[in-house]
Amino acid sequence: MLKAICSKKDLSLCAYYNCICDIVDSAELESLKDITHHISTTRFQHCLNVSYYSYVVCRKFRLNARSAARAGLLHDLFYYDRKEYNSHKEKGGMSHSMMHSLMAVENAEKLTEITDLERDIIEKHMFPMTRPLPKYRESYVITLIDKYCAVLEFCIPKICGIMKSQ
Repeated sequence: MLKAICSKKDLSLCAYYNCICDIVDSAELESLKDITHHISTTRFQHCLNVSYYSYVVCRKFRLNARSAARAGLLHDLFYYDRKEYNSHKEKGGMSHSMMHSLMAVENAEKLTEITDLERDIIEKHMFPMTRPLPKYRESYVITLIDKYCAVLEFCIPKICGIMKSQ
C-alpha cells in the first residue's frame, strides 16, 4: 500500500496513481527504499510525500498536477549519501544542493521521458539554495512542498515518540 505522511489514503487506489504508475515500481525508485532520508524516513517515502502533496496542491490551483506528481517522485533520484558527499567534496566544488538536483535529472531521464516542466521542477526544487529562478508555478509548488514534507518527516516521529511516552 502506498501512503503519504499524515494521509490515510491508499494512493494506489486514487487518481494520483495514474500519474506515476509507470515509474513508481521501477528498480531505480525501489532502491531509494533502502536509503535513509531526513533522519526518520526513506528517500523513496520522502519522494512519495512530495509527489502526492504537490499533486494535490497543483490540482487545487488548476496547474499541471500530473507533471508535479511525476517530478515530485523523481526530484531526489540520486543514490549517494549526502553526508559522505559533503565530507569528500573538494574546495570550490558543487554543493550537495546543486549536485543532487542535477544527478536526479540525469537519473530521471534514464528512467523515463521528462518534459521541460518536469526538468525545471527537479533541477530547481532546492530554490533559493540554487539558481536560476524556477521557470514555472509548479516548480515553486514543489519547492515549498519539499520543505513542508522535510519538516513533517523530521518532526512527526519526535511528536509521536513524545505522545507514546506519556
